[in-house]
Amino acid sequence: MLLNKYVSVSSSVTSQSGLQSEEKAMTQLSVRRWTPKHVAKWLREEGFCDYVDLLCNKHRLDGTSLLALSEYDLRSPPLELKVLGDIKRLMVSIRKLQKQNIDVLEELGLPFDGSPTGTGGSLDWLCNGESGRDCDSTDTAPVGEEYHQYTNGKYKLQTRRLDPEYWKTVLSTIYVVFVFGFTSFVMVIVHERVPDMRTYPPLPDIFLDSVPRIPWAFAMAEACGVILCNIWLLVLLLHKHRSILLRRMCSLMGTVFMLRCITMFVTSLSVPGQHLQCSGKMYGDMWAKLQRAVAIWSGFGMTLTGVHTCGDYMFSGHTVVITLLNFFVTEYTPRSWNFIHTLSWVLNLFGIFFILAAHEHYSIDVFIAFYITTRLFLYYHTLANTRAYQQSRRARIWFPMFSFFESNVNGPVPNEYSWPLSRPAVMRRLIG
Repeated sequence: MLLNKYVSVSSSVTSQSGLQSEEKAMTQLSVRRWTPKHVAKWLREEGFCDYVDLLCNKHRLDGTSLLALSEYDLRSPPLELKVLGDIKRLMVSIRKLQKQNIDVLEELGLPFDGSPTGTGGSLDWLCNGESGRDCDSTDTAPVGEEYHQYTNGKYKLQTRRLDPEYWKTVLSTIYVVFVFGFTSFVMVIVHERVPDMRTYPPLPDIFLDSVPRIPWAFAMAEACGVILCNIWLLVLLLHKHRSILLRRMCSLMGTVFMLRCITMFVTSLSVPGQHLQCSGKMYGDMWAKLQRAVAIWSGFGMTLTGVHTCGDYMFSGHTVVITLLNFFVTEYTPRSWNFIHTLSWVLNLFGIFFILAAHEHYSIDVFIAFYITTRLFLYYHTLANTRAYQQSRRARIWFPMFSFFESNVNGPVPNEYSWPLSRPAVMRRLIG
């Protein structure tokens, strides 16, 4: 009897120690090496026995796929779990497991979305205007992508990391500066070929013939452009991805103005108004032409800086600049900033009206400038936001500069804001 009791006690102790050693081995085993059997054991320990057959036997869920599991996966086919409480509780358990295995997630390229988004000393604002650190949530955002949860419970997909690629931004800046200089030189050439007003009077134009000329209107149009430029510079300064935004602005601006060089050089329209004292002006030599081009370039081609040009009508450069600034301001500011968007559009539309009211351009000049600028902006951003088309052979052939500048930008650029400096000590002194 004593021998039998000793044998039974020793066998029970051995079985308990075996179970403990098995549990210890499982905890020491990396989740990445878990088999469906390990996942089944984990599900039973967490109280989800009803889903062992579905997840482990039918769909062969191992440790890696368990870490990558999201609430979207649980709700959608082929799993399609129906019990909301089980979905939430299972996601909480998975979040705990992910938190314990952050290093494994990093190795697999699956960032843990419950970790803080801000690292370092700079404070980032997302497009709902709240601090990124205050909006962190470990709720049910899918793993494998970076999501931000707003206070209303909705999620917005964000790219993992956008490389600023400053050297590409420098190249785009050099490109647009060169195009502006080339445009200034073409404007000098065009001025020499402007048609004589006595031989070629102003062309019929419905708007110009119906609306009397307002002498100060062109100065107001340029004032609208200056205000829009200041708004854009402020947005650019505070935007987290300012390098990408500046690169896109320079590439689009340079491309539109290069097209403008071609159109105004090929066709010379007559002067749109009798008030313009324009006549073909001959410059003695190449040096004189270059000096005039530098004067136009340094004055940004604006009458506010004392620059007056003739013959550069097809199409309106002022309309291009105002429209492009408006589209960039409205694109890279949050949709909830209604005042900024309304102000930007009002300045754009009034600027166009003032250009026409000053009788400095034909209506067709302004219309074509607005159409080309808006189409190029929309086409560029549609291609940039479409990852499948971004690396296609057709895009590389027809849009080589786009393919070069946007090759490493995956998807839309999120509207995130941060101080340009990591520690804005001057601002802190002013505020506090």
